[in-house]
Amino acid sequence: MPIPDCTTIAAAQARGYFTAEGLRVTTVQVQGGGIALPKLESGELQFAIMNYVAAIQKESREPGVIKLVTDAYQAAPNAFVLMVPGNSPLKTVSDLRGKRIAVLTLNSVGTLTVQAALKVAGLTQRDVRLSEQPVTEMSTLLQRGHIDAAWMTEPFISAYYAQHGGRKLADMMTGQTADLPIAGWATSAAFARNHPGTVLAFQRAMQRAQADVAADRGLIARLLPTYTKIDADAAANITIGIFPLDLAPTRIQKVADLMLEYDYITDALDIRPLLLPPPPAPTTPPTTPPAPPPASPPAPPAPRSQQDLA
Repeated sequence: MPIPDCTTIAAAQARGYFTAEGLRVTTVQVQGGGIALPKLESGELQFAIMNYVAAIQKESREPGVIKLVTDAYQAAPNAFVLMVPGNSPLKTVSDLRGKRIAVLTLNSVGTLTVQAALKVAGLTQRDVRLSEQPVTEMSTLLQRGHIDAAWMTEPFISAYYAQHGGRKLADMMTGQTADLPIAGWATSAAFARNHPGTVLAFQRAMQRAQADVAADRGLIARLLPTYTKIDADAAANITIGIFPLDLAPTRIQKVADLMLEYDYITDALDIRPLLLPPPPAPTTPPTTPPAPPPASPPAPPAPRSQQDLA
């Protein structure tokens, strides 16, 4: 997908880290983890970026089918927000009763964080109307009045601000959801079992790229225009989350515990069997997103979203 979560694979490709590990990588775009899961199981994809809600739901229903092999992205303030039109009468989350809220997919990190925000406002999911909408269409739907609010991430937040004067109704990553782990890279348990060397090579390449991205906001600004529709100037100024350097069970357990509270899973789930940690990270993960640098020239074209090893 054309979002910052995928910057690391773009960096690994552009900087030759996969080639250095002896891997020949082809990337394909898939709309969400729910679609990627059967492709992993069938072997059509060997690796896919997946939001942790989808991965944990899969583990809860069918234990041992997939493995998470590297972390990808973690929330930061204002990196995921509810947007409304500039002239919307809605002022706070408590005003959403009976309103239509668009998310990328249902039963996902989007709906989970919306539910957490509604709870603080004294509402529940039953008080609103949630619908799946392509993130690329949300701005248009808001402007035409087909929805009242939209759960957005960058670069769509900044694009809506710039093109339509949209307004942030609420940051989705505060309170219970502050610093929430968002997504990681997954493979099938069968592929991990049958091709451990390939998995290790993928992990090493992605670790190098993740360290680069975490340390260099300018690299993110250069890579985003190669797989999204935003230009280098916009890429240099969007709000970016955190790129963790380790697949920490204690951090990702937070997602599973939140899912249990909001009935996304029926029983408590220990996250550790789902994880296949990479080798030790080269440096300590950052605690805050890197600060925006001056605009930088674009890098060579990079891949877009999901991972397919040919």
